[in-house]
Amino acid sequence: MADVPRRFARAMITGITGSGGSYLAEHILAHAPGTDVHGIARWHSTATPRNLAAVADRIRLHECDLTDLSSVVRALTTAKPDVVFHVASHANVRESFTTPLAVIQNNVMGTANLLEGIRLAGLDPVVQICSTSEVYGQVDPKNVPINEGCPLNPSSPYAVSKVAQDQLGYTYFRSYGMKVIRTRMFAYLNPRRRDLFATSFAFQVAEIEAGKRAELLHGNLESVRTIIDVRDCMTAYWTAVERATFGEAYNIGGTTVISVGEFLELLKKHARRPIPSRQDPALVRPADVTLQIPNSEKFIRATGWGPKHSFEESVAHLLDHARRVVAAGG
Repeated sequence: MADVPRRFARAMITGITGSGGSYLAEHILAHAPGTDVHGIARWHSTATPRNLAAVADRIRLHECDLTDLSSVVRALTTAKPDVVFHVASHANVRESFTTPLAVIQNNVMGTANLLEGIRLAGLDPVVQICSTSEVYGQVDPKNVPINEGCPLNPSSPYAVSKVAQDQLGYTYFRSYGMKVIRTRMFAYLNPRRRDLFATSFAFQVAEIEAGKRAELLHGNLESVRTIIDVRDCMTAYWTAVERATFGEAYNIGGTTVISVGEFLELLKKHARRPIPSRQDPALVRPADVTLQIPNSEKFIRATGWGPKHSFEESVAHLLDHARRVVAAGG
């Protein structure tokens, strides 16, 4: 752990208009006053500027495609960040089986260009690589709860791309002394990311309540996850760059263990009317990861971080968001 928390004047977030990036921008502006927040976004991004509505007038956006090295160097040279959060990725696990080459090209080359761009721009920021528990794949039960020494065994093209991002970060730390920290986030509740099972369920519940949908469709309900609130995730990311050790990888996750099916039943209990549901074969992945329970002790020891939002509060936050968006016609 850093003896004194690191302080930063200029933060850059890749993928700032996405679900995670927008929450991170809000967190930094609320909890690290005086930090200038810059973000990378693409004109053809699938994310939405609406995610930044609450903070749009307090951030600076840079038009940049991470697969275009020239635009990466240009954005970095203009912003001159002293901390970079690499959040941008094609992140839909199921869809990565449909467009595997696009996912791998975007995620791997985007990360390589970012790290090379930092070197070419002559900068020396702290760089957080936002990785995922998907890098562990289907874990042998003897390795659960999962610590950072668990073998990397990706089970989807998306997970393969995240392993590459993770290992590129470590390579640039070892080869060039780059101040890289890798975080492997486990399942979380993120109201702005509708391809996550929990968010998809919540929006479908809200649509059924509003009479806009007849039934809820789902994939595999047997997978077990450990849930954390997206706001606790963003606190963890900021705490990581303040206190974590360069070159290290850290698991981050919650403490509520629940199956996908149990989560669906919980939402049905909170619903304002009966929720019919059935499995849609199109939502079942060719290969699934069914047991992801983290050991976050290394990160907690290194940073003193801990989740603040209860599971019940997080579920209410998710459902309230879905109901507001549906009511507004979203």
